[in-house]
Amino acid sequence: MSVTEILFTPLLKADPGRPLITHYDDAADTRIELSRATVKNWAAKTANWLRDEHDVEPGDAVAVLLPAHWATVGVLLGAWWAGARVVGADVPAKVAIVPPGGTADADVVAVASLHPLGLGSGAPVDYNDDVRVHGDDFLPWEPVPGDAPALGESTVDEVVAAARAAGEKLGSEPRLLSTLEWDSATAVLEGFLAVLAAGGSLVQVSSPDAGRTAARRDSEKITQQLG
Repeated sequence: MSVTEILFTPLLKADPGRPLITHYDDAADTRIELSRATVKNWAAKTANWLRDEHDVEPGDAVAVLLPAHWATVGVLLGAWWAGARVVGADVPAKVAIVPPGGTADADVVAVASLHPLGLGSGAPVDYNDDVRVHGDDFLPWEPVPGDAPALGESTVDEVVAAARAAGEKLGSEPRLLSTLEWDSATAVLEGFLAVLAAGGSLVQVSSPDAGRTAARRDSEKITQQLG
């Protein structure tokens, strides 16, 4: 099974309405919260888009060059659900998803707007507008093997094991406040996948205003902080 099926699907089945990610952008003064069910819809649309529009097959490299953001959660889980190997900017990819103004060494470069409401960017290949027409469910054509590459040089089994080890340090069902960017495999593991492995939820802050941290810890019932 894929990283998504192993780490995320059990959370979805247990409580689909529970928040998975709450994203603050202090520079834009926005707060967006997505439930597990809503994240699942974005992930399924992404997986269907990668497979059906761009012929992504298990093991193909998909570059996710986005900041730590609510939109990135659906992109990552969708890529893994489709069996893709998530890579950074230093690896040529079949498909790359970049922020506005971003570039990549890929056959297809799609722009994710990162708009608070998920609106499109108007780019020639517009991730937000393109995935919207795809289904909210995804059925893999074949199981993703545990030795398939999933994140950088790590396999599905290695990623899951590392996420579970990091998740144990967070405790059971943590509410994690993080300002850590997902700019490396280690950061993705510690700042995102560990939360899934621990059955928790994430409060991710972009352009953090340190003056708001104490109040936010209280209002969001934070149990752990990272970054």
